[in-house]
Amino acid sequence: MNQKIEASKIAYDALNAAEGMSRREALKVMGLTGGAAMMMGTPTSAEAGPSSDKKVKVLVVGGGAGGIMALVRLHRAMPNAVFTIIAPNEIHLYQPGQVFMAAGLYTHNDIVKQNKDFIPSGVEWIKDEVAVFDPDNNKVVTRAGKEAAYDYMVVATGIVYHYEWIKGLTKEDIGTNGISSVYLSNLEKGTTKGGEVTWKWFNELKAAAASGKKPTAIYTQPATPIKCGGAPQKILYLSADHLKKEGFGANYIFATNGGKLFGLPTIAKSLENVQSWYDTITNKFKHNLVAMDVANKVATFERTYEVKGEYDKDLEEYDMITKKEMVDMQYDFIHVVPPMSPPKAVVDSKLGWQKGSAKGWLEVDQYTLQHKRYPNIFGIGDVCGIPKGKTGGSARHHAPVVTANLVAAVNGEKLPEIFDGYTVCPLKVEYGEIIMAEFNYDGLAPTVPFLDPATPRWFWWAFDLYMLKPMYWHLMLRGWI
Repeated sequence: MNQKIEASKIAYDALNAAEGMSRREALKVMGLTGGAAMMMGTPTSAEAGPSSDKKVKVLVVGGGAGGIMALVRLHRAMPNAVFTIIAPNEIHLYQPGQVFMAAGLYTHNDIVKQNKDFIPSGVEWIKDEVAVFDPDNNKVVTRAGKEAAYDYMVVATGIVYHYEWIKGLTKEDIGTNGISSVYLSNLEKGTTKGGEVTWKWFNELKAAAASGKKPTAIYTQPATPIKCGGAPQKILYLSADHLKKEGFGANYIFATNGGKLFGLPTIAKSLENVQSWYDTITNKFKHNLVAMDVANKVATFERTYEVKGEYDKDLEEYDMITKKEMVDMQYDFIHVVPPMSPPKAVVDSKLGWQKGSAKGWLEVDQYTLQHKRYPNIFGIGDVCGIPKGKTGGSARHHAPVVTANLVAAVNGEKLPEIFDGYTVCPLKVEYGEIIMAEFNYDGLAPTVPFLDPATPRWFWWAFDLYMLKPMYWHLMLRGWI
């Protein structure tokens, strides 16, 4: 095991030293020329991608993972196009690293870099946010009032956290009174407070358990779509393992608006087994956090449940009536995952879905990622109103699809690429073990087919901890994989 860890660290250090290398050189340094094509479902190669010589204006809105990956690929594919990116963040944050920060394995400097290092030369960079989308006139207006016109646009605005939707809670409460949230960050300022306060929280929880008291710790998951749906459970299992290694335990409560541990039955069954490794874990399904009494450490949940109504003789079954009730839970520690939504500018525009459960999310076709009403607009990343895909792994698979299809649209050709719904959730179930849940619109989609995706493995832990971050910096954000 120690030899494996050492080998992974050597590869990690080698790739971190690969700044400026070509795709082939970087893969060679990693020893992953074949392996990287297998791991995490490597999408269409950038070296053999589509191209267009048309002189058009292309606007990318957003400077996170999706925006940068789309920009660099399109910039390479369209040498005569005029590119603009609108993004306020000078700092680029490797957002999955917040969980490893929470576990005490990464620091702030491990997961931040300058965004200017990834934006190609010759691209106009407007360091602001879009306040108004005007797709009927092919333009946007920024917060500062600057207009930017386009012929084609990629919307990559990401997702917004809403701690204020939980009555009685403010952002300033995170990190105090036994409250943490690994999601807390400011992408515009490049802060990683979520990872920092959650690592402190891990140790405060352990200290409380070491004092002889068995603390109660609640872990929440909201009623909205969230970035990386497995993150709440990652914090649950890693913090429980942090205590277990010292012989301590707690009363753990996983309170989720969902009705099961995971959408895929085989993964859910494996997680049920994982929960048996730890001290008491109580699952509270259909519980959505709606309010908190921070001073008295009380969390209030809206519980949704069904009761039998009248018996229908024709259907030979009972009508089921949905009911709601408020449930108060006392806690010593609580990890809060905030409700999330698209940015207001998208919600208030004509670009969002106009009705249904996806209302406000970017209205793109789930396969082509082209807007369903404005064919010169494409979406990438968390903002897309599609059934799956609010992970960095999904954005990486969006990027070649968006690139090929936008180029085809410019050339007046049929859109050639299809997004299959691929997403990935590396469920960290203990220090040193990950369940690598990879799936698409059709179900499980493991890219290493001979490994059971429901089995926790050290192999995936080493890959996620040591290899994925440098791959992100040096290959993904440069459009090489």
